[in-house]
Amino acid sequence: MLRNMLALRQITQRTISATSRRQFENKVREKQKLFQEDNGIPVYLKGGIADALLYRATMLLTVGGTAYAIYQMAVASFPKKQD
Repeated sequence: MLRNMLALRQITQRTISATSRRQFENKVREKQKLFQEDNGIPVYLKGGIADALLYRATMLLTVGGTAYAIYQMAVASFPKKQD
């Protein structure tokens, strides 16, 4: 039983360490070049289409939330008449 557990431990250690080396490639230099280019694009949009969509969704939620809050404040400031 102990021998089986040691063998299993050795197999999992070997598998995890071998696969992690093959999966990840260091792309820091490429990203640094991309974000340090002086091309007039703001840094929060240099990541591509995903950054642009995330930025637009954030702006939409911010403007929509602000408009809704103002609407709710207006509704609350004018109480309904009691008949």
